[in-house]
Amino acid sequence: MNAVGENFGWIEIAVFAAIALGFGLWQLRSINREIAKDKEAAEARKRQDGDGA
Repeated sequence: MNAVGENFGWIEIAVFAAIALGFGLWQLRSINREIAKDKEAAEARKRQDGDGA
C-alpha cells in the first residue's frame, strides 16, 4: 500500500492535467467556431451590400 500511496500525487496531476487540457481544447474549438461564423456573416453582409448598390 505504501507504494500506491506514493503515486497518488502523480495520479492527481494526470487527472487534473487531462481535465485542464480538455477544457482548453474545448475553448479553442468554440472560439474557432465563433470566428468562422463571424467571417461568414461578414462575407454575407458584404455580398448583400454589393448586390444592392
